Amino acid sequence: MRMKMPGGDRYMQVKELVQTHHLHTICTSGNCPNIGECWAAGTATFMILGEVCTRSCRFCAVKTGRPGPVDGDEPYRLAESMKTMGIRHAVITSVDRDDLPDKGAGFWAETIRILKQEVPGLTMEALIPDFDGDPRLVGRVIDSAPEVISHNLETVERLTPLIRSRAKYRRSLDVVRQVAQTGLISKSGIMLGLGETEEEILQAMDDLVEAGCEVFTLGQYLQPTMDHMPVKEYITPEKFDAYRETGLQKGFRAVESSPLVRSSYHAEKHVNRGK
Repeated sequence: MRMKMPGGDRYMQVKELVQTHHLHTICTSGNCPNIGECWAAGTATFMILGEVCTRSCRFCAVKTGRPGPVDGDEPYRLAESMKTMGIRHAVITSVDRDDLPDKGAGFWAETIRILKQEVPGLTMEALIPDFDGDPRLVGRVIDSAPEVISHNLETVERLTPLIRSRAKYRRSLDVVRQVAQTGLISKSGIMLGLGETEEEILQAMDDLVEAGCEVFTLGQYLQPTMDHMPVKEYITPEKFDAYRETGLQKGFRAVESSPLVRSSYHAEKHVNRGK
């Protein structure tokens, strides 16, 4: 696996904006291997509600602990950065905020509203947590009407209790199903190389298609630190290509599948249904 080294004028502009406006990105917090490519192209996946997560998933490099207070000015700084960068499609994600009464759903909805108001013509993908599976809280994000709502399964059903903190496989499917039933574009993804079998991968595809998921991503899991889940297997590019074809045959509208794919990779391609 080879990735582009970070650098160039555009990369430095994004880096400076993120630092100047005191913003957080999953690109840095999650040690994303595509940061060089994406930042050089002027795109980034912004992370709201701080950089400290209340969960401790065994695959994730984001800090775990007790988050600080919600920063009400964050959406406006985010909007200013997007205007400066000339972003037309944004991907927003967040840490889990199980410490908040509404799990952060209200702040999610307000952020989307402010971004649409402050950056006319902006389209968005919201990569959301599960909000403990509360449909009312998921509904608050849905009502704010981002063009795409993504929620990742992360792995197959058998491995979910081993690598995900608090989250449940069937609960995540219910979140995807709720999004799909509204008519918004629904999206999800899994990592490969954690010890899953091909049969389990195909079952996860079937479960997501049944839930109404339109866009599906598959990428290679890479161990962020020695304290995280070890890699069990490196999947070949040819196998990723085969999974892409299988996913399309099963009914996904779009499938991104290769070793370095992450959930927000080439997200701008998924904002419409080609109509």
